[in-house]
Amino acid sequence: MADHEHGEMDVSSHERTFNGFIVWVRNVSIFSIAVLIFLAVFNS
Repeated sequence: MADHEHGEMDVSSHERTFNGFIVWVRNVSIFSIAVLIFLAVFNS
């Protein structure tokens, strides 16, 4: 079995994926809040 050394793995792909997910969640949250505000303001 190969010896594992801590911090040796390349995680750049993981970091890009995680950052993309965070951006997506932020954008969806902002859009959802904007829709809720729109509905609250223009509710008749």
